[in-house]
Amino acid sequence: MTRSVVALAAGAGFKDIVRTMRTQRISALPVIDEGNRVVGVVSEADLLRKEEFRDSDQDVHPRTGPVPTHDKARGVTATDLMTSPAVTARPDETLAGAARVMARRGVKRLPVVDADGVLRGIVSRGDLLRVFLRPDPEIAEEVRHEVVGGRLPGGIGPVRVEVHEGVVTLAGRVRDTSVVPLVERLVRSVEGVVDVRCELAGPRHRPALEPDLAAEQPSGP
Repeated sequence: MTRSVVALAAGAGFKDIVRTMRTQRISALPVIDEGNRVVGVVSEADLLRKEEFRDSDQDVHPRTGPVPTHDKARGVTATDLMTSPAVTARPDETLAGAARVMARRGVKRLPVVDADGVLRGIVSRGDLLRVFLRPDPEIAEEVRHEVVGGRLPGGIGPVRVEVHEGVVTLAGRVRDTSVVPLVERLVRSVEGVVDVRCELAGPRHRPALEPDLAAEQPSGP
């Protein structure tokens, strides 16, 4: 996350909000109270309500029209304009979890708040994409130690880990093939992994002897 966050006071005026968005090149800003707690978010879409309803008669059908939208069109402060409650994330949220929240809620930025709702940072789509620039050797090291060597009880036997452009290849033989789907899932959860190619196989089986040869084998010492 980005720890240096541009935020709005609840009483910030409409034009100040527009100026801040333009100068900072930010499409949405968290709104905080006097205790730095996030109380909402103002986006460009919220500001554009004023332009959208500029020529409309907002009071013709007050009961059937979209009252909250009209209220935002009349808004002049951050409190009037913001969407509340804000969609936020906790500091210990994973990047994958943050990405899912953004996709489900249709937002581009997530304020990061602690247990008391105090603003600690912000995560943007750019932050989520930046993880894919993680170096291949660093990804391989984490896969070897955290997944292959440390996260599976008892280990899974010798496995070769190779990473090229974020694509992880796992090769080798494992004692128990039932763990292979788990291994793949754990590797995909490693930050920076683009894809996983699994070439893991079970232990080699000794070929069965022909019946007549098997009968010739000594049965004991």
